[in-house]
Amino acid sequence: MIALLAGFTLPVTPIQILWVNLVTGITLGLALAFEPTEKNTMRRPPRPSNELLLNAQLVWHLVLVSILFLAGVYGIYFYAIDRGSSIELARTLSMNTLVVMEIFHLFFIRNIYGTSLTWKAVRGTRVVWLTVALVTGVQLLVTYFPLLQVVFHTQAVGIADGLLIISIGLALLLAVETEKQLRLRLLGKARQA
Repeated sequence: MIALLAGFTLPVTPIQILWVNLVTGITLGLALAFEPTEKNTMRRPPRPSNELLLNAQLVWHLVLVSILFLAGVYGIYFYAIDRGSSIELARTLSMNTLVVMEIFHLFFIRNIYGTSLTWKAVRGTRVVWLTVALVTGVQLLVTYFPLLQVVFHTQAVGIADGLLIISIGLALLLAVETEKQLRLRLLGKARQA
């Protein structure tokens, strides 16, 4: 919507958006269903019955993540266009960046009240890693398999661009994790006061 309102070319096509929603929405969301509960879950007080489902903390997280996703997708899109890449390659980079950011966000969202940056958190569960492998595999097919390149209007991505995409996903994880740790510290200090 922002692209249309600003008069920009879409960084991903409608079929690519549909693909990303199908692949990440179903698989990554399903992986969360098999996650064990976080440590000390039963020690946290219950949510007040009159509290809105979308509380201020969750709305803030949605806004922050949306801005970071927007920056990542548009950043790589304009980077590709500025260096003279084709629109198809720029869109392929954008679509892959979106998928990689979704994967890194999965590792964040698994630990809402603790840190996502421990070996135990990164190691995750077998279902999480199987899901990540599945998403990565089908995304590689869409990016490199000639028949799927025709269907999705994609082009092969070079190693340097692939590393850039992964670094954008990692930057997302570090940004939201830093925000979470700062927010949890502030909430802890406010409760002690």
